[in-house]
Amino acid sequence: MGAKYFKISVVYFVIAIILGIVMGIIGNFDLTPVHAHLNLLGWVSMALFGAIYHFYPQAGETKLAKTHFWLHNIGVPFMQGGLAYMVLTDSESLMVVVIVSSLAIVLGGILFLVNVFKNI
Repeated sequence: MGAKYFKISVVYFVIAIILGIVMGIIGNFDLTPVHAHLNLLGWVSMALFGAIYHFYPQAGETKLAKTHFWLHNIGVPFMQGGLAYMVLTDSESLMVVVIVSSLAIVLGGILFLVNVFKNI
């Protein structure tokens, strides 16, 4: 599971870098919250999950780890996509998407906590 987390974290890293460069080039930093969340929830958090599951593979092989992986990787793109849409359109029409996907990320984080305390 550690390698999967590392690989997907690098994808988030590259997306966040590209978004940051695009914002700088066009001089519009409205999407800074999306950029920051992609770096923190995508790149940093996922890399840390990967490191932990690499060093503690018994925790990475659990159903908790697999469920956490999917909750996080479904939650982050939907949350950031919804947030980007809301910022760019000045509309709160996707607020429900942002809230539900944020809750998926929180639930995944709670599963990670349980997994760490149970299996490490």
